[in-house]
This record gives sequence, structure tokens and C-alpha cells, in this order.
Amino acid sequence: MKTRDKIILAALELFNESGEPNITTNHIAAHLGISPGNLYYHFRNKEEIIHSIFDQYAHDLSIHFQPLEHVQITADNLLVYLDSVFMLMWRYRFFYANLPDILQRDPELQQKYLAAQEGLHKDIMAMMASFQSGGLLDIEDDELENLATTLKLVASSWIFYQTTQAPGAKITKAVLYQGVLHILGIVRPLTTAEGKAQVLQLKAHYREQIEKDI
Repeated sequence: MKTRDKIILAALELFNESGEPNITTNHIAAHLGISPGNLYYHFRNKEEIIHSIFDQYAHDLSIHFQPLEHVQITADNLLVYLDSVFMLMWRYRFFYANLPDILQRDPELQQKYLAAQEGLHKDIMAMMASFQSGGLLDIEDDELENLATTLKLVASSWIFYQTTQAPGAKITKAVLYQGVLHILGIVRPLTTAEGKAQVLQLKAHYREQIEKDI
């Protein structure tokens, strides 16, 4: 692995473990056993590292939330989508946890974020439409927009919300699985009989994952 990639990976690990505000470029260099000068050869400051991490995040968003077309929608399909939600929330949890502060101090990154969120919204809309046409959702076309916005809002703010609920709150996989259950809870009242059966199956799966993580 190239040094630049090692720096990005180490920064992501440290940001997730200790919180982005608590980590400096010196911490990252020490973690890798390289000099600060070596790090600055690749990145001028911590903000550039965060930008590179965000670019990875935006790429992951673009490839993991593609709607299914011309295939039968199954619980396995839904599980893939929900696991993608979980994977993104877990892998980039530092970003979700400190989102307002990170974006407020970096207008360029905020523009990147807004563009990524616009793409995500379109993909979620298309995804919900595929679930609708597949007979899992009982919802009018004009309600898809509100549903997509609500789901995006929950996924984007769940970690930040959880960090405010107790001093020193720690984000664990169980906390994120609770977020997935919350998303399923939003969708369930809008499903058909077939959709409800699949949602119940998925909820049982994620409750089992929570028990394993506790």
C-alpha cells in the first residue's frame, strides 16, 4: 500500500476511535511510524486528509445504492441494501458523528457533501420506486419523495443524534443496528402484505445482530 493510502486509512481508523477533533496530523504520523514531514509531503493539513476520506465515502455511496431493475425483489435484496447502510455508517462513523462541525469549517467540503446527498436522494427515490413496482410498497408516487427524504435524514443523522443522548456516548455496531431497525420501522406501515413479511424477517435478523454485539 502506498504511503498516501496508508495515511488515509490510519486517519480514518483514528478519527473513528477517538473522534476527529481529538486527532492531529502528528497523531496520524506517530500511528504510522513516519515523520510529520513525510505526512506533509502527501497532505498539507488534516483537512486535505478529510477530503480524501470523504471522496471514498462519496464513491461508496454511488456504488452501493443502485436501484434493482428487472429482477424479483426479495428479502435478500433488501438485506444487501440495509447492510450497505450499516457498512457506510460504521466505516465513516466519525464523519456522521461530527458532521455539522466538519462541514461548517470547510465550505468546499460542504459543497461536496451536498452533491453526494443529492445523488443519494435520487438513488433512494429510484430504489423505493423499484420496491413499489416489485409489489413490496403500497405507496402513491407523490409520497415517494417524502419517504426518500425521511430515510436519508434518519441514516444521515442517526449517529450524531445518538452521541447527544448521554455524556461520552460510544457508537457501537449495536447502536447502528438500532438505526437500521428504525428505518425498517418507518417503511413497515407502507408495505404490502408481502413487504410486511419481509420486513419482519429483516427486523428479526437485525435484532439477532444486536444481541450478538451487546
